[in-house]
Amino acid sequence: MRILFIAMSDSIHTARWISQLDKQGWDIHLFPSRDYGSSHKDLKNLTLYHSFYGYLRNLNKNVQYKGIPVFSHYLSWMAKTAKKFINPNYRVDQLENVIKKIKPDIIHSMEFQSAGYLTLEAKKRFDSDFPIWIATNWGSDIYYFRNVSGHESKIKEILEKCDYYSCECKRDGLLAMEMGLKGKLLPILPNTGGFEVNKYSKIRQNNPTSSRRLILLKGNQGWAGRALLGLQAIELCKEELSGYIIAIYSAGDEVKREANNLSERINVPIKIIPPCSHEEIMGIFGKSRVYIGLSITDAISTSLLEAIMMGTFPIQTNTSCASEWIIDGETGFIVPPDNPQIIAKRSLKQ
Repeated sequence: MRILFIAMSDSIHTARWISQLDKQGWDIHLFPSRDYGSSHKDLKNLTLYHSFYGYLRNLNKNVQYKGIPVFSHYLSWMAKTAKKFINPNYRVDQLENVIKKIKPDIIHSMEFQSAGYLTLEAKKRFDSDFPIWIATNWGSDIYYFRNVSGHESKIKEILEKCDYYSCECKRDGLLAMEMGLKGKLLPILPNTGGFEVNKYSKIRQNNPTSSRRLILLKGNQGWAGRALLGLQAIELCKEELSGYIIAIYSAGDEVKREANNLSERINVPIKIIPPCSHEEIMGIFGKSRVYIGLSITDAISTSLLEAIMMGTFPIQTNTSCASEWIIDGETGFIVPPDNPQIIAKRSLKQ
């Protein structure tokens, strides 16, 4: 079996999904949907097709690289940028050539807005000999982008032309069918593939969750993440936080600054977790009483599953598929993404 994945080569989600096939003995290839010349350290046993890559920095020794090696990632970026001006379709050209050269049995695009659209353009260059195409939705690909100008028609075209569609929650399966899915809907499956229960149960604290004194906030703030709103909710709970520590992971500069200011205002320690391994993050989940994850769009939210796995009480926004995994008010709280007062009120109930 030869499979060509089209996905973000620097993503942990890509690495985790492909790792599930590691013992099958299949011939695995990966064409980066965003050609930054980098690869995630957990990728292994596959061939990776960059256009240019920096060969003196961050190379993964478990991956076979195809492309033009250059001195640094900066020069790699310069080369790709120049090529885009010369030929805006150069990545479609490259993908077409790779497909014709290796003749995969299956093409699997993971995520719509870069991988799916790229695959769609390549498919238009083939007649009836395009390989079987699995299109996977990574969460916001349909739920959010169907309402963004210029995306709806492309999403519908993917759903019309792919042979199989996969997603990680029932909501996105129903949305795909409403938008014209003609291929087969595959069984619902988390994009991470799941967790090694025995491995993570060893680093989870066995004490009751209610005895823990750490509150964990996902620090994403941007087009989707709403960590700053989470900090507002925490401030509203300041009278109840004596003896607690707040920890924030995946925090950008804006969130770090506000966290420092908030810590001084309410006299509660707030720690910024530096970049670390997945095992270390899971260990922190295993010590946390509450996890707060806020965004305007998501699917399952991998962090929600990590909280459940490690016995942490989740507070997750209703723009995700959290309702398919937790019972609101019993096994977690489902909150709006734009109301810190409601989030604070729910947090105090926990």
